Amino acid sequence: MTQSKQRQQALAPLARSEPWDMLIIGGGITGAGIAREAARRGLAVLLIEQKDFAWGTSSRSSKMVHGGLRYIASGDYKTTLLSVRERERMLTEADGLVNEMHYVMPHYKGKFPPPWIFNTLLRVYDRIAGKRYFKYFKKDAFLRLNPNIKQDKFLGASQFSDAVTDDSRLVMRVLDEAIHDGAQAINYLKAESLITNEQGLVVGATLKDTASKDSDQTYNVYAKVVVSATGAWADTLRMQASNETEQSFHKQIRPSRGSHLVVSQERLPTSQAYTFLHPTDKRAVFVFPWENRTVLGTTDLDHPPLDDQEVGITNEEVDYLLDATNGLFDDTDLNREDVIS
Repeated sequence: MTQSKQRQQALAPLARSEPWDMLIIGGGITGAGIAREAARRGLAVLLIEQKDFAWGTSSRSSKMVHGGLRYIASGDYKTTLLSVRERERMLTEADGLVNEMHYVMPHYKGKFPPPWIFNTLLRVYDRIAGKRYFKYFKKDAFLRLNPNIKQDKFLGASQFSDAVTDDSRLVMRVLDEAIHDGAQAINYLKAESLITNEQGLVVGATLKDTASKDSDQTYNVYAKVVVSATGAWADTLRMQASNETEQSFHKQIRPSRGSHLVVSQERLPTSQAYTFLHPTDKRAVFVFPWENRTVLGTTDLDHPPLDDQEVGITNEEVDYLLDATNGLFDDTDLNREDVIS
């Protein structure tokens, strides 16, 4: 079968004469999850994605499935409760795709957080999960297992557990389940504009085939419900639905960028995740193993107005992550030449 015929076959569901029960715009984890739940309820579902499935945030996360430990510290117990339950559910239902990973927080004299505060939080965290993950390592015991860590004023380390995943594979797993239950999913279809009825209600979208740069083919697709699962791009469709001008439109999304670096295990061997506070701004930073590599992350910066292009890391972010990592490990001295991606 030629590539052209394959594409025609992929686009065949767009010829449906009846309105879809649900049109989902966005092929990340949110869109995939909505599609699965809707299809399981017997709805006629079409999901579209302007590029590859999981192209946006859902293939660029920190790969962590966490229970929201930081929310306890801010007093948001409810969010932690929900997050921990979801983490435990995913560990059970997606074994092999979502896996438990140990995290350690090294403690240093005079540095926040002191062991007693952090360990109290971890005990609450474990109680929510209904399992005991927490361990405390005294100085000598921890250094035998982690000889490269900075030793000056080191007191000990607290260990807890969360989970790690391959985020894009997780999206494909959920999307495959949605398709198995009857949903249709087509990538390289961009929602160019929304279709509204006489009452101003959104009843569909005009879709453009972006698989070929030479193609101007568009399709008008109608649905009883249109869901925008476009993440950081959500305001673009919201503005169309509101019929407001760009000047008068009240944006709800504040785009931010979290960048990561990947280095080889040979340069920075890790068998568990380290979490610590950056010496400059006291933000939490992680160093963790993933796919036989070591990942350093993440930054958290306001991002310029979004377009459909690739997002890149800045020189300042590279320095920020290298400085944090070199400050935790003695004699590591990572530099730009060590960065794989």
